[in-house]
This record gives sequence, structure tokens and C-alpha cells, in this order.
Amino acid sequence: MTTRLYGVDFTSSPRRAKPITVAHGHLDGARVELVRFEHCVDWPGFEALLARPGPWLGAFDFPFGLPREAIADLDWPQTWPALVRHCATLGKPAFRAALDAYRESRPVGRRYAHRATDLPARSHSPLKLVNPPVGLMFLEGAPRLLAAGVRVPGMHDGDPSRVAIEAYPGLLARRITPASYKSDERRKQNAERHAARKQIIDTLTAGPVSSQGASRPLVLAATREQHQAMLDDASGDLLDAALALLQAAAAARLGPPHFGLPAGMDPLEGWIAGCGTSNAQHSATTGFAPSTTSA
Repeated sequence: MTTRLYGVDFTSSPRRAKPITVAHGHLDGARVELVRFEHCVDWPGFEALLARPGPWLGAFDFPFGLPREAIADLDWPQTWPALVRHCATLGKPAFRAALDAYRESRPVGRRYAHRATDLPARSHSPLKLVNPPVGLMFLEGAPRLLAAGVRVPGMHDGDPSRVAIEAYPGLLARRITPASYKSDERRKQNAERHAARKQIIDTLTAGPVSSQGASRPLVLAATREQHQAMLDDASGDLLDAALALLQAAAAARLGPPHFGLPAGMDPLEGWIAGCGTSNAQHSATTGFAPSTTSA
């Protein structure tokens, strides 16, 4: 049976104006077939997605864990299921207050603790609560993964036919261009960002030059209508879902038990799929090496 792939552009507050966007697809050799986009406008819709029978592998754009340093300092549980349950029990106001107080207790210049994966990925600390609120994304996303009983490689042994990995679309986008390609603010939805989206989409759908064989890089197979929809979506949500879909495909191709994640990853922190510390590691899963142009 073919494993379905999901690329999930997440939000901590899904609604019609800003839904959770899901790119559905499957792997055919080195081709990632983009089948359709789905929009989850509320939590029941997202929970229904997680409950769908496998086999599927989803790449979700939110942090699955928190920095071990912060967990130890806050004296929070030291296993992922217990940590997630603890944070869910706290609720949003108490969780926010705890992180605010912890941040203020740290030296200026080191307010935010980071996970091991955040530095090579250049991703935000999961302790950040605004612009973007990735801490709240953890608080809303991780408990739902746990409740759904999915497998989270390296962190939680759930249903092996439903696998969730952490994605970061910006990691893959930056390997193509360092330029900003999206904004939710209308005044920032300009020609430069439109051009950056076009460059990313054109590269994903053309595929990089590479060697032949089973390790050849992935190519996104999208219809003309899907291509145009991703280009026209100035928020970048459709494109981010498609980028996450490619990260899901790369993980599926690498397969169990680790799906390309480091065998020694911290089970409290998690790891972003495709994140490495060298050009070889960066390009191993998707074929896109980091951009050499400075931001």
C-alpha cells in the first residue's frame, strides 16, 4: 500500500482566515506528486486528519519539543509524553506566564534557550511566544500528536502506520534563495516576494541537477493550477505546505526506524527533518544544497 504524505503548514489559532494548510501527496520514485491542498479551519478538523488510518507520514511545521536546558531549569518532566501532558495541563495562560518569567530570569542576550536543532536550522526558539508564536504552536500541536497516538520517531512509540516528523519549510526555502518570500501583512506582499516564490516553485518543480539512481533528488510534480495557486498565495501558506510535503517525502524515502533523523537526537527536544551541520547533510535528503548567497 502506498504511504500517503502530508505537508502541514501549522498555526496555533486555526480559523477560516488562517487555516492549517495541508498538502497531500505521494512518492513515485523521485517525483513527489502533489495531489491536493486541504484546509483545517478548526481543531476538530486537524484532529480528524491525525486520526485518519495509515499508512501515512506527515511533516508538521511546529516544534515537537522544548529546549532541554529550559525544561531542567523549570523542573518540568523529563520524558516527552509527561512533558507534553504537563504543558497541556498548565493551559495557555500559565504556560505563557512560565515562559515569560523564565525568559526574564535569563541574562540579556541569552533570553531564549534553544534546542540543538534550532541553531543549524536557524529556527526560532520554541520558547518564543510572538512573531512567530512557536511556543504556542508547540502547546497546541504536541498534545494533539500525543492524544492521536501517532508515532513520533525518536520521541514516542505510537502507531507505526501514522508517523509524524517535525518540518521547517524555511530550511528548504533558504537552500534555494535567502530572499523573503511571504508575509501575512498586505503592505509587505510585494513584487520581490512574488519573485522569490516563483524562484522557489520553479526550482522545486524542475529539480536540481544531480546524479542518477535511488538517491537522486526529489522533484515536486504540481499541476499548472497548483503552481499558480502557490505563486498567487502571498501568505506563503500553500508553498510552505508543499515544502513540508517534500520534507515528508525525503523522510519517507529514508525510512524507518529514524526516517533520516539523527539516531542520538534528544528525545525531549526533537529534531527538524533534513537539518544537518554540513552541506552534505543538508542536501542528502532533498538534493538542495544551502544557498551560498548571504541574506
